[in-house]
Amino acid sequence: MRRISTTVIILLNSELFLAQNPDSLLKNNSFFPEILLNADTNLTFNGAKITSQVDELTQAELKIGGYISTYYAIYDDEAESKGLVQFPTLAARNNQFALNMGLITMEYKSKFLRGNIGFHYGDVAESTWPANFKLIQEANAGFRIHKKIWFDAGFFKTHVGLESFQPRENITSSMSIVNYHEPYYFSGAKLTFYATSKLSLQANVFNGYSDYSDFNKNKVFNFSAVYSLNQNTSLTYNFLTSDESPTSEKTNHQRVYNNFYLTYSKNKFTLGLEANYGTQKNSLKSDSTKTATMYSGLIVAKYQLVKKTAVYGRVENFSDPDQILSTNVNIGKYINGTTLGVEYKPQKTAALSAEWRILESDNLIFKQGNKTLNQRNEFILCLDLWF
Repeated sequence: MRRISTTVIILLNSELFLAQNPDSLLKNNSFFPEILLNADTNLTFNGAKITSQVDELTQAELKIGGYISTYYAIYDDEAESKGLVQFPTLAARNNQFALNMGLITMEYKSKFLRGNIGFHYGDVAESTWPANFKLIQEANAGFRIHKKIWFDAGFFKTHVGLESFQPRENITSSMSIVNYHEPYYFSGAKLTFYATSKLSLQANVFNGYSDYSDFNKNKVFNFSAVYSLNQNTSLTYNFLTSDESPTSEKTNHQRVYNNFYLTYSKNKFTLGLEANYGTQKNSLKSDSTKTATMYSGLIVAKYQLVKKTAVYGRVENFSDPDQILSTNVNIGKYINGTTLGVEYKPQKTAALSAEWRILESDNLIFKQGNKTLNQRNEFILCLDLWF
C-alpha cells in the first residue's frame, strides 16, 4: 500500500507541475512540434524557391494544409480515352464539372529532421498517377547530415519544369504540353547542399522517369541547381539521364534531358521562362542507330490590373518528331499553344480563373465528328481554395 500511495503522489505532483508549466515540454523538446495551418499565400512558382533554412527554429513545426481545385472545361476535340481528353492532367474531363484534386498535406520540420506527406484524390490522380499509388502525392523523410547538407528519401513531387500539377502554383489553370511530357513524381533519394542563402545544389537517384516503381534495372540520375539572383529572380537548372528501355531490350536508349527555367516577380508583374533540350540514343525514326533530339519551351506572364484581378497569357512550343517523350500521341514535328486568361482572387488563398487556349499540331490528332483536325480550342473555368 505504501508503494502504491507513493506512486500516486508522484503522478499527481507531475500532473500539477505540467498544469502549472504547459510549455515546459515544448521548451525542453525541440522535436515536439507546434501544430500550424499551412496557409501559404505565395505559392506561384513554388518549385523554384530554395527551401528555407531551419537554423532559426527553436521548436519543431507540424504544418497541416488542405487544397481543393474544381473546374468546368469545354473542348472542341472529341478524342477521349477512359473519359479523359488528350493530354489529360489539369481539367481532364470535357463538358462537365469535375475535381482536379482534393489534397491534404502534412509537413514536419525540426533542426535535424523533416518529412512531407500528401494524400490526394481527383482527376490529376486518376489521369497521371500509377494505380497502386493513386492516393499518395508525396511521402518522404529526411535528416540533417551536416550544417548545410540534408539527405531525403521516399516519394517526391517533381522539381523538373516550371509548371506544377497544382493550379495554385501556376499562373495558368491548364498545364502546358511542355510540362505535360516532363516527370510528375519521383521515388528515390536526394542529397541537398544549401551552399548559401542564394544557392542550393542537389544530387538525386530515382527509380524512373516519372515512375514510383522500378520497371527495369536502370536508375535515373539527376543534378539540380537553384540560384536566387535576388528576392525577385530565380534560375533553376535540372540535368537528368536514364535509360527507360524494358529489361528485355538489349539496345541502349540512354536519354539526356536538360531543363532550365527562370522566374521573375515584382510589384504587379510575374514572368516565367522555360527551355528544354533532350537526346536519346538509337531512337531516330529514319535511322534507329542514330541519336534523336527534341526541344521545347514556354513563356508565361501575369499582370495585376487591380488589387484582386489579373490577366495572364502563355505561349508554348513542343517539338519531338522522334517521340522520345511523346510516346502516346504522334504529334508530328511540333505542337504549339497560346493561352489567355483572367484571374480573380477574392481572398489571398482563393482564386477563380477563366481561360482559353488553342493548340495547333503538325499532325491531325484532334477529332470533331467525322473530321480530323490539327487544332483544338479549350475553355476552362477553375476555382481554387487552400487553407
